Amino acid sequence: MKFHDMPYQRVEYDAYRADFEQALETLAKAGSADAQLDAAKALFKLRDTLITMSSLCFIRHTINTEDAFYTAENDYYDETNPKFEELNNRFYKALDGSPFRTELEKVLGPLLFTNIDIALRSFDEKIIGGMAEENRLSSQYQKLIASAQIAFDGKTLNLSQLGAYLVSPDRAVRKAAAEKRSAFFLAHIKELDDIFDQLVQVRDKQAKALGFPNHTPLGYLRMTRNSYTREQVEAFRGLVRDEIVPIAAELRQKQKERLGVSDLYFYDEALEFKGGNPTPQGTPEEIFENGRKMYRELSAETGEFFDFLLQNELFDALGRKGKAAGGYCTDLPDFRSPFVFANFNGTSNDIVVLTHEAGHAFQGYLSRDNFPPEYRAPTYEACEIHSMSMEFFTWPWMELFFGKDADRYRYMHLGSALLFLPYGCAVDEFQHIVYDNPGLTPNERREEWLKLEQVYLPGTAYDGDKFFGIGGRWQRQAHIYERPFYYIDYCLAQTCALEFWALMQKDRQAAWQKYLALCKLGGKDTFTGLLAQVGLKTPFDPACLKTVAASAKAFIDGFDESKLR
Repeated sequence: MKFHDMPYQRVEYDAYRADFEQALETLAKAGSADAQLDAAKALFKLRDTLITMSSLCFIRHTINTEDAFYTAENDYYDETNPKFEELNNRFYKALDGSPFRTELEKVLGPLLFTNIDIALRSFDEKIIGGMAEENRLSSQYQKLIASAQIAFDGKTLNLSQLGAYLVSPDRAVRKAAAEKRSAFFLAHIKELDDIFDQLVQVRDKQAKALGFPNHTPLGYLRMTRNSYTREQVEAFRGLVRDEIVPIAAELRQKQKERLGVSDLYFYDEALEFKGGNPTPQGTPEEIFENGRKMYRELSAETGEFFDFLLQNELFDALGRKGKAAGGYCTDLPDFRSPFVFANFNGTSNDIVVLTHEAGHAFQGYLSRDNFPPEYRAPTYEACEIHSMSMEFFTWPWMELFFGKDADRYRYMHLGSALLFLPYGCAVDEFQHIVYDNPGLTPNERREEWLKLEQVYLPGTAYDGDKFFGIGGRWQRQAHIYERPFYYIDYCLAQTCALEFWALMQKDRQAAWQKYLALCKLGGKDTFTGLLAQVGLKTPFDPACLKTVAASAKAFIDGFDESKLR
């Protein structure tokens, strides 16, 4: 079904609860494992409809945050979702305490019950009000960012559209665009601080109500960290500091020399080449047609998948007034469809989005029928492997989008993967600091961020910028506001994607088969378990990061410099 034809109907809580409780009662009275499974399937079906309708609402709201109807509907789900979660919690308790638990595990798998235990530890009816407030504040942040209307170059631009000017070969234009962006954030700094203050406090209160010392352990549970610990994450960040930060510093030095500037300022960092970064050729329609050609040639599975996306209007990529910032992929289970949301702005990032978000959607498409539904997708760090690796698997088709600049794009893309790791680790450590110390003031948080920049992003210079220069860079990172601790996931996944990239250099077909197997598995194992199943090393193994970093650095160091001028 085409997206515009998909009917939306609010899932009214009282009616849903009545149906859900009736199915729960049937499950409780069932006299056998088979009868309980039948009741569970009815509950899964109810839950799929809820997910579908709330996702339809969210998509249509983010496509146009000025649409009053879907704004009101989104507010309804922000308020009501914790109550829906309470019902699901009761379902999980019933499965967890089932007298047929052993038989159920044989059908549903032990991982479901591991994750049920995590879900039960991270929820209680007494925090429903706090969860609703957290949702409201996250939406408030999203609306604030989407509200940007910036006058520049004779146009009115949102933040995504302004991004095209931040890669201008003209340094004066880059600086002016950066100043406009900073002016927007500075004008809203009190509101940004107030929203985050409230988010930290409401999360801290929920954690303490559940018996945790602060939000950090609760945040780990909410991210379903089921195969590694905080200590392993800290050790990984240490590896990034030791192995990647020096490489990143070398990359920035090379960039400075290519650009011919005496100081590389923050507003220079997005520009890799003096004459301009590679930019996609053609209209958005032509980019999508080239995407169709690319995915058809990549594999039979990707060709079928991308045709399905385009035929059913499941990829909204054009930036427009009122559209929320950023990009995401979500699922509409009742329609067995993924949906991709993005903001094209005429930069190389459009092709990153075309491959990254499509990687998420491809995995969702391949494992959309996994049972139980909890196995359709893995935890987030595994999900990001699908997206980040797809960016590399599509390298052979970059001439379709960049023509003679395709090699420059590949160089820039691989370098950006390495440069990202220190930034991602800074975001993760910052969140640990914030939630371990919920009493920090806004200025103290900005000071902590600046300290982390000295560790992970040494040499970053802001040229007197009045917002980013005072430690505000983290406040443009939506994940920090909306999904605590969802960021180290990208770093872990990037390491795995680089491992796939290294494998491609030796045997591309073997690498693709591993990737395809990983996507089809969906969420049938833990993060580390999935890696073991397809024969990848875990990022927590020091040898993994060292090996992929050395391979990537060798590629960059051996690159034909004449192509970069």
